[in-house]
Formats: sequence, structure tokens, C-alpha cells
Amino acid sequence: MKQYNFDEVIERRGTNCVKYDAIKERYGNENLTPLWVADMDFRTPDFIVNAIKKRCEHEIFGYTFGSDSYYQSIIEWVDYKQKWKIKREWLSYIPGIVKGIGFVIQCFTKPGDKVIIQPPVYHPFRIVPESMKREVVNNPLKLVDGIYEMDFDQLESVIDEQCKVLILCNPHNPGGIVWKKDTLIKLAEICAKHNILVVSDEIHAEMAYPQFTHHPFATVSEAAANCSITFMAPSKTFNIAGIVTSYSIVPNERIRKEFYEFLEAGELGDGTIFAYTATEAAYTYGAEWLQQMRMYIMENVRFVDEFFKTKLPKIKVYPPQASFLVWLDCRDLKLSQEELVKLFQEKAGLLLNDGSMFGPGGEGYMRLNIGCPRSVLDTALNALKKAIDKK
Repeated sequence: MKQYNFDEVIERRGTNCVKYDAIKERYGNENLTPLWVADMDFRTPDFIVNAIKKRCEHEIFGYTFGSDSYYQSIIEWVDYKQKWKIKREWLSYIPGIVKGIGFVIQCFTKPGDKVIIQPPVYHPFRIVPESMKREVVNNPLKLVDGIYEMDFDQLESVIDEQCKVLILCNPHNPGGIVWKKDTLIKLAEICAKHNILVVSDEIHAEMAYPQFTHHPFATVSEAAANCSITFMAPSKTFNIAGIVTSYSIVPNERIRKEFYEFLEAGELGDGTIFAYTATEAAYTYGAEWLQQMRMYIMENVRFVDEFFKTKLPKIKVYPPQASFLVWLDCRDLKLSQEELVKLFQEKAGLLLNDGSMFGPGGEGYMRLNIGCPRSVLDTALNALKKAIDKK
């Protein structure tokens, strides 16, 4: 069995990657340690790289389509990881999950309609509908004994006839929550009752840690299957976000026909040679790599949690149940959001995501990307401690 090296520090600057090469333009300081954009600093696994190299050897890159083996690799992987038996006709390539959300909004709503989100949540959930002149309705998560839960009473109170879509983050980003089955069943009941389409972003599904069971939204009940579109991708799991490998799963025939006809009209469901190649390789050969990577990330979670508990107890860690993103509660530092961001960036030299970007409930928080070698985390956290000790 091959052992993969996640301790290797790889220079990414100069590759036009957002995580490193966009820092100077956006923040004016290219020397910040980047712990923000949600991709990992680990080498893309060899079986994906080799599959792409092999395809490159042919040296003709003409028009392409998803092969039977491409679709079969998704079907078998989703069954293996999620115990969800999906059908070929349910599937379509999409050119990114955020784009897919935009397509759903264009297809199923009109300007002035309302889209429900559950903040604090991944910021494009708000930005995309607002940019398309839809009204965003917040159904904020509530903290119960330090754990995020959905607020169904508040959800029922904000729903009206203009509410057409709810965007679900499953698992949740930035909270790292793997939603329980009964929570998703209740959400499906409410949305089905009010004829609301649920778009379930499940890009972090494969990262759920062994002690937590990810439930694809469409699997929890017949109501959920009949009122939803699910988006998945190997991009976060196998660190291939730049290849754009997302796909949609739509069990309901009426929703599927309407959505896939929309995609077909603009050839939006047509993938690229390398998207098909990378996805098939990831899902055919990726189980062992994923297991090793996930164990490394879990050790990073433990390392970060222990560091804050012992050395910076005023910052509380929400250990994620999936993903390589850690939600940090910094409210005990008693800083304004502007002061908090300055502490991390100007005093500690670290670039994390500002919690307020995730909407209501994000103030006083920062999001930390731990998808990197532990030595990088160690250096970064010690720089933060030094900055706080000076404060």
C-alpha cells in the first residue's frame, strides 16, 4: 500500500492560484500566510495526474462527451461512499457548484422571487441570488449548547409565496456540521409543504469523518427526493478545484426535465476532457488516498484544537465533522470585526476568511483552512499567539 506524504511543503506561488497569487492584489501584502481559500496545499494524487498525462499523450483535444465509464465511476463511488443508488439519467455534469446554483436560480425563479439561506454560510449562497436580483431571506442557524442547529420555527415564519428556493449546505460550511437525518427529514417536510426547491451543496460530503454519517439530502425521505437538486464533486476531496469536476443528481423527473433542458439549451452540461478524465480516475482509484488524507486532516484538527485550548483559550474551536475548514469563535478577545481581522492579518501575518462574510452570526469568527502540512499550521498558530500576547 502506497503511503502519501502530506507533510511535504510545495511552493505554489507563480502558478496563478488564487490562494497565493491573488493575495497581493486583494490584500496588498503578498507575504501573508494563506489559510483562506478552500483548496488544499497537498499534491494532487498521482493516479489523477497520471490519467491526465496519459490522455495528453494522444495530443488531440477535440470535442468530447462523458463516457459510460465516467458515469459509472460516479454511480459506483456515490454508492460506495454515500450508500445512495443513483441512476444514469439522474446525472449531469455542471461547470462548478456555484455556477450550478446560478443556473437553478435562473431556471426556477424570476427577479423578485425569494431564496432562503441558512447563515452563517458559504457567501456565494447570498451573492449569487442577490446579483441575479432575487431577494435573499435569512433562516439563521441557532447555537444550542455550542452546536449549530436549524431553526425550523423561524423558517416557517419567513416563508411566503415568493420563496421558491432554499440553498442547503450539507455538510455545512463554515460550521463543519454533518446534518443529522432527522434534521434533513424535517427540512424536507417544510420545503415540500411550501413547494420550495432545495438545492443541496454536498461538495464536502466525501470528507465526513468516520464517526459521522453524511446523509445526502435526497436520500432521507421521498419528500426530499422529490423537491431537490443535489450537487457533488471530487474537487475538494482530491484537490482538483481548478479542473472543474462538479455534477448534479436529480431524482425527480419533472425537476430533472426542466433543469436539464435548461442546461442543454446553452450546452452548460457539457464537460471538458480533463474534467471527465480526472473524475473517473479519482472515483476509480481514490479510496485509499482519501482515507490517508482524511486521517491527516483529522490530526490537524486535533493539533489545532489542542493548541487553542492550551495556549490561546480565548479562541474556541468548532471541530469540523467534515472538511478541512475550522470555524474559530474569537468573541472572547472582545475585538470589533475590523480589529479582529487586523489582528490576524497585520499583526500575525495570517490570511483567514473574515467570519462576517458568511452573514449574520459570523461576526466575531474567523474561518481557518487546515488543508496544509502541519508544520505550516504550527508556524501560523505560533505567530498568532505571539501577536495576541503583544496585544
